Amino acid sequence: MKLKILLFTCTIFFIFNCSNNIDYSEAFIKETSGIYLYNPDDIIEVTYENNTLFLNWRGGKIKPVALDQNEFFVPDMYQKFRFVQHSETKKWYLSIIPEDDEGAITYDYQKVPSDYKTPSTHFKEGHYEKALEGYLKIKEQDSTSSFINEWDFNNMGYEHLGNHDYEKAIEILKINATLHPNSANVYDSLAEAYLHNGDSMEAYIHYKKTLEISPKNKSAQQFVTKNKIKYEN
Repeated sequence: MKLKILLFTCTIFFIFNCSNNIDYSEAFIKETSGIYLYNPDDIIEVTYENNTLFLNWRGGKIKPVALDQNEFFVPDMYQKFRFVQHSETKKWYLSIIPEDDEGAITYDYQKVPSDYKTPSTHFKEGHYEKALEGYLKIKEQDSTSSFINEWDFNNMGYEHLGNHDYEKAIEILKINATLHPNSANVYDSLAEAYLHNGDSMEAYIHYKKTLEISPKNKSAQQFVTKNKIKYEN
């Protein structure tokens, strides 16, 4: 264990001491600056300030250790990277440099348009339709993705219900219902949000959807039975 710690410390010391002030060309800066897709709902932004490379990632500003113009080390990730351009698509990527084969070319994080926004960014900005479009694309690629977790959306919806922000809660729970249409829970939660917002008709509609999936849901049964004559006659 002590040997591993010593090797790690020596590696960091060596990298930092080898870091030089790199003279990036204007063309290189133009080609590599921008937004790279780290995962379906997370980005890395590459910027240059006073000829110094920076990465903006997860709310933090990182100054990598520049090893040469096209190779740098990111201590926060303990990973070496280079920029590569795909020979066929001409798209730029942030490429991880494998420890066991530094000459290997990989295409890890693709550069996306400067106006690109992740689903969660649209979500935070209140652009719920655009957020839903993004989340549906994620679902197409991976229906079990952690970025569309039913209970995460449900909890967010209830947080807003608790703060009496009913309209926002409804929008969040509507997204959840679209992403998870076979879940009784999403309709039950959405019905409750509508009820808090004073829309008993929408509450009735969604409690009925709850019962289609889970006929034994007591709260849904009670509400539908009580309001059946009112909304179906």
